[in-house]
Amino acid sequence: MANEPLVIDALINGEKVKTDEQSHRENPANPGEIVGYAPINTREEAIQAIETAADAFPSWAETSLDDRIKRMNRAINKLKDATPEIAQLLSREHGKPLYDSEGEMGVSLMWMEHASNTTKDVLKDDVRERDDGKTIIKNDPIGVVSAITPWNYPISLSTIKIAPALLAGNTIVVKPSPFAPLAVSKVIEIIAEEFPKGAVNLVHGESGVGVELTTHPKVDKIAFTGGTETAKKIMKSAADTIKNMTLELGGNDAAIVLSDFDVEDERAMRRLVIANFLTAGQICMIAKRIYVHRSIYDKFVEKYIEAANKWIRVGDPFNKDVTIGPVNNADQVKYVQGLITDAKSRGARVIQLGQLIDPEMFEKGYYMQPSLVLDAGYKDPIVEEEQFGPTVPILPYDDDDHAISLANDSIYGLTSSVWGEEEHAIQVASRIEAGTTMINTAAVQGLDVRFPFGGVKQSGVGREYGEEGLLSYVATHVINVPKDPELPYIPE
Repeated sequence: MANEPLVIDALINGEKVKTDEQSHRENPANPGEIVGYAPINTREEAIQAIETAADAFPSWAETSLDDRIKRMNRAINKLKDATPEIAQLLSREHGKPLYDSEGEMGVSLMWMEHASNTTKDVLKDDVRERDDGKTIIKNDPIGVVSAITPWNYPISLSTIKIAPALLAGNTIVVKPSPFAPLAVSKVIEIIAEEFPKGAVNLVHGESGVGVELTTHPKVDKIAFTGGTETAKKIMKSAADTIKNMTLELGGNDAAIVLSDFDVEDERAMRRLVIANFLTAGQICMIAKRIYVHRSIYDKFVEKYIEAANKWIRVGDPFNKDVTIGPVNNADQVKYVQGLITDAKSRGARVIQLGQLIDPEMFEKGYYMQPSLVLDAGYKDPIVEEEQFGPTVPILPYDDDDHAISLANDSIYGLTSSVWGEEEHAIQVASRIEAGTTMINTAAVQGLDVRFPFGGVKQSGVGREYGEEGLLSYVATHVINVPKDPELPYIPE
């Protein structure tokens, strides 16, 4: 697609702010094509955005919940109208197929609508009458939120923060990833148009901007989605001012295939393939290691390869027949390829999957042919590390206890899945250390915005989506009103 490069700006106090320096974003399917330019903001501009949000907070916090909801609904309607244009831009800068970009917009709007529709019930005052008085439990806004978001699902992982923050009465400063900054910036600009100046601010940039967003004394809450190592630095940065934090971090999500799983079920096998390779495997909640009961292992691998070869079609993100586009960036290709090379050196077999729709484009872009890794060791890096790319190991296990032990042997605990007879699967699922465990589905296919999402262990702190996702942007304020506050044991 021949398009002029898009130039986006920072947004501070309702005004676009141009910068001296910019970063470019190439098309991963054709790295010679520049899709657009994003600003490289300075620390001073980040401070300006934070202080602007702090200045806007008192009046915004006093607005009625009805007004906040009306504004959010107007933003939602404008985003619906803009979805085709935004989805095309996202595919060009990210590399994900157009259906995937449209799906990301769909999930984002689904969450925004759910948050808007439920916020009144969730955030209303809880008044508890008692014989000796009453207690009012209020949900007060926290203050200024800094949202630092990743490149893999840049729109949904920004709106998951923006919607509840604003509905709860907070103001926000958002910093997207430089690997997918364009489409999400257009989304944020549309949202900001419906809110008072200073309520929604947007900055881009490098480490100095991130430092301000995690240390500035006027930032009251940090909402971060990204890598565990980065989160450790954020927690240290935020320690001096004891900031409220929601952290959704890495995962090495296990899929356990039970002995009673029907390997002839083509739809279930297709769901599992999609759970491994959607968005070229670049999803925090993708199934990244598969453990299969030894009694069905060989047959499972055979049927898995059949299902993968039917569904996986790698090529141009704008080709309607393509299911997997390029990897987002060259560094990620290098990292994933390194894991595969290491696995081969340790004796693993690597089987390439699917069809290459356009071999010439494949050679030009950041493409990888999806692969299956067999005969890896349980402690090999391809198994223990989060690949975040289009490859997956399949390993055998002996019994339920063995499978559960393998699944739990990780520093991560974001999501997991169990595949087989429902009651058996639920029993196994209840013993897995994860924030979410899905039965006979996995990853985005099993995501439900009505319920909380987040990890345990080093996969995160706090929850997003659901009621918990709204409540994570408020401070509980208890007002106690006793009828007779005088206590008998205090002397006159």
